[in-house]
Amino acid sequence: MKQHIELETDKMLAWSEDGIGWMIFNNPEKLNAMGVAMNAAIPTILHSFRDDADVRVVVMAGAGDRAFVSGADISEFEARRSDPETIAKYDEIAAAAGRAYGELDKPIIAMIQGFCMGGGLLTALRADLRIASDDSQFGVPAARLGLGYGYGGVKTLADLVGLAAAQEILLTGKRFPATDAARWGLVNRVTTRDELESTVHELAATIAGNAPMTIRAIRHAIQEIPKDPAKRDLDEVERLVQACFASDDYKEGRRAFMEKRPAMFRDR
Repeated sequence: MKQHIELETDKMLAWSEDGIGWMIFNNPEKLNAMGVAMNAAIPTILHSFRDDADVRVVVMAGAGDRAFVSGADISEFEARRSDPETIAKYDEIAAAAGRAYGELDKPIIAMIQGFCMGGGLLTALRADLRIASDDSQFGVPAARLGLGYGYGGVKTLADLVGLAAAQEILLTGKRFPATDAARWGLVNRVTTRDELESTVHELAATIAGNAPMTIRAIRHAIQEIPKDPAKRDLDEVERLVQACFASDDYKEGRRAFMEKRPAMFRDR
């Protein structure tokens, strides 16, 4: 049964169904450009998914067929990002959205179709997996707009695609096709526009059927890898691993394997 999340804006849509949480950037007339109200709704959505034990994986996508997210809504900059006070407020809302992604201990899949640009690319990079249609386009046009681009965004991109590719993306400000995105490792898989949603749904359903405790342990270990070795919380990784072995889900997984049936994991 589909469970909708009530929001204060119609520019974001969110619901859960069959173990999958869906977060939709719903601003198609502006190629799903991210406005302040959209960013402000993200914590509500992601915290709801975080606290819902039935949600095992989250998919984020753009409404319509022309864009995932084309970047920030530049039409708001004059009112929302034109002086130190409004810039600070804008950054505070964006930071709260960023924290909400970090507080979600469940995998995220980005379903990318069309434009994935600027802040939209950074949004996609918050996902664990990125699946793109073959007509998608990627880029960071900050250099063409005169925007400052902070260290955090640069590092996140460079950690994923490498310094050479990150330099080309950032210094040129150009758009790049899905073939380049796949070659750089920016996306996990490229498929056709017609097969994109079914591919993502099958992937999400597979993850939703896996053991949640194991998924959390794996994600935590992966998230520690880019950190300075002195700052890695390997004790927490080990705690999560041992919790898996002590869980009822581990017993269920063993039984299901021996009985040649799908396991029914209950996150305990």
